[in-house]
Amino acid sequence: MYTGQFIYCGKKATLTVGNVMPLSCVPEGTIVCNVEAKVGDRGAFARGSGAFAVVVIHDEEKGTTRLRLPSGGKKTVPSNVRAQIGVVAGGGRTDKPLLKAGRAYHKYAVKRNCWPKIRGVAKNPVEHPHGGGNHQHIGMPSTVGRERPAGRKVGLIGARRTGRLRGVKKTAQDKD
Repeated sequence: MYTGQFIYCGKKATLTVGNVMPLSCVPEGTIVCNVEAKVGDRGAFARGSGAFAVVVIHDEEKGTTRLRLPSGGKKTVPSNVRAQIGVVAGGGRTDKPLLKAGRAYHKYAVKRNCWPKIRGVAKNPVEHPHGGGNHQHIGMPSTVGRERPAGRKVGLIGARRTGRLRGVKKTAQDKD
């Protein structure tokens, strides 16, 4: 896309980068972005920088389309949902390191209060259940029940298993 480009929307739009059209009018294998989950919700999938989804197959009887999302998973959506042709700009944004704390500060200042992340073991016992002690250690199991009260619910909440994942992991592509 470029400044001054005309964007056309609807069934009669041509298959050009930037145009918005229903997935039923898009051929299989086309790269799309900003795909709706439900008709008229103005876009839900493949919206982040450099993201895109691929139209895998159309099911004419059910009126659905199967997409391959940026996560690698597959999603079935109605064929009359709209999508924009092409890839979202800004790909590779996360490849460049932040390098200094000031850049991380400004990055998260505009988002939400989640930086810096201070470890629980580095705190005092009045501030965190893992705090205190003569060495920085948790001193108790890191797993905690799902029904514990709010102040105690830190660590691995309601963990089914802990430890290193061993063996071959099944991906979404292997299952389909």
